[in-house]
Amino acid sequence: MNKFKNLLPAAAVVFGLLFMASCAKDRSGATGWAYNDPSNGGFEKTPFVEQETGPGLVLIEGGTFTMGRVEDDLGYEWDAIPRRVTVSSYYLDETEVTNFFWLEYLHWLDRIYGDSYPEIVNKALPDTLVWREKMEYNEPYVEYYLRHPAYRDYPVVGVNWLQANDFCAWRTDRVNELILIREGLLVHNAEAQVDEDHFTTDAYFAGQYEGEKAADGLPDLRPNSSGYRNVRMEDGILLPRYRLPTEAEWEYAALGLIGNSYQELISDRRTYPWNGHYVRNDDSGGRFYGQLNANFVRGRGDMMGVAGALNDNADITSPVFAYAPNDYGLYNMAGNVSEWVMDVYRPLSAQDKSEFRPFRGNVYQTRVLNSEGGVEDKYDFVVYDLEGVEYFLKEYQKKSQGRLTDTDQNLIDNLLTYVEQAKQDEKNRLIDEANQRIQDGMDLIATSDSKIAPDLRDGIADYIDYTPGDLRQREVTVAENIDRRNYRQADNIDYRDGDLSSSIYYNRQDRNDDPFKMYDSKPTTPGGPSTLITNRTRVYKGGSWRDRAYYTIPGTRRFLDERQATATIGFRCAMTRVGSPVGFNQE
Repeated sequence: MNKFKNLLPAAAVVFGLLFMASCAKDRSGATGWAYNDPSNGGFEKTPFVEQETGPGLVLIEGGTFTMGRVEDDLGYEWDAIPRRVTVSSYYLDETEVTNFFWLEYLHWLDRIYGDSYPEIVNKALPDTLVWREKMEYNEPYVEYYLRHPAYRDYPVVGVNWLQANDFCAWRTDRVNELILIREGLLVHNAEAQVDEDHFTTDAYFAGQYEGEKAADGLPDLRPNSSGYRNVRMEDGILLPRYRLPTEAEWEYAALGLIGNSYQELISDRRTYPWNGHYVRNDDSGGRFYGQLNANFVRGRGDMMGVAGALNDNADITSPVFAYAPNDYGLYNMAGNVSEWVMDVYRPLSAQDKSEFRPFRGNVYQTRVLNSEGGVEDKYDFVVYDLEGVEYFLKEYQKKSQGRLTDTDQNLIDNLLTYVEQAKQDEKNRLIDEANQRIQDGMDLIATSDSKIAPDLRDGIADYIDYTPGDLRQREVTVAENIDRRNYRQADNIDYRDGDLSSSIYYNRQDRNDDPFKMYDSKPTTPGGPSTLITNRTRVYKGGSWRDRAYYTIPGTRRFLDERQATATIGFRCAMTRVGSPVGFNQE
């Protein structure tokens, strides 16, 4: 596993190199003015070699490949038509995210938010009940799989798409915080971090987190400065965000074509992430000859093989380092668990997506600014999806008819009143007041004697959008993009497949937005969505311990609502590669 590089503290490095650079009078090729010279205004050219490889990541050198299903379409779905595309270089976790990584995440959330906002911790809990099946005895997995040390290095499951994204954001901040501590700029003080007063990368860049400093900062060469400053994006010290891979990135990495190519010639097309067309190891001279290359179902009722010769050595999932890695050094890109990717599902994605870095799911956002043009103060309260909270409460009330006591019904009625008041506040752009209403509702739940109070607390927690410490974000507007040609509106999920222009009603003069759309984009409306395909339906890739070999083929694709989870879906994180696509000294 890749580790952090052993570097000198950044402050010392930058001090020394800036001094040498100023002595050498490195000058601008555009203006001739010297860099790093306070007498010239102090414009800095900081030393930079290349992007550091974050913990757990492997560099995936990008390129062109045929994306999609290139073998028989057994389900006759025709939703993965082959198409040649190009993906840029990026980083990808060498293994799936494990139970132990998730427990570390839960521990941090409980330490920061547990006293004031326990609902934030509840939101991050995996759904361990996904192990239950009506005709199977799986209670031991419900009880032990997540927390018992025997499963410490097994992939986490029961995690929905939204939870996976929250983990990626948390991981970004913890890695960048450690970099600043390692470089001698911050002091690690766990006791001082609570609620909104904790490190996030965005808040640090926006000047809204100072923490306990181990040094005054980096030298600020501007003439009238205090002499020191915080790290900036331009310094290249902090890493880009961890995130889910796109569908194209995941499929490209799974194929691992770098292992069977010479120059620009790919010698053999792959069916699986390994060479050959067999699911067993066919290296006749190798140690593992004849053994299965991945964890999947070999045949009807055969989840693990015969005692004494278990064919995949796993009844459910297996440890994340089990089986040989592919040619990129990635483990379990076929079998073990299927994996979430970023993309919104559409049947015709192959026809609609671009040839370069294909992806469906863009919703463009920007930071909220104050009246002076600065970044608005970060949240110091929990922000809820009001439509989602209302949907949950009404659905819970509907499904519980005849079983609610007067106390239960009174609690739900009071909560719905809070929601209505919050929606009115939001309509009047009183965002803080709107979310305080829901927080008042959560406080009401905490003091209630109702037996359904825990259900309501957990259900509302699922609709948390932002937590204390997050910067305020909003979707971009058409008005601020008047003269743009590449995009106008914020939400581009429906583009070419689901928007009004791609609907059969495209030429109706009396059309309304929602009634004439191809897909139901609001699954939080009462009664639920009218179709399985919505703007919240996400793609997951690869086979799992419960699938036949067919789904271990990288081109296969399936979909699930972003709020649902199963015992067969996990994930791994990716990170954008900036600069050279091939790495240090290989340009």
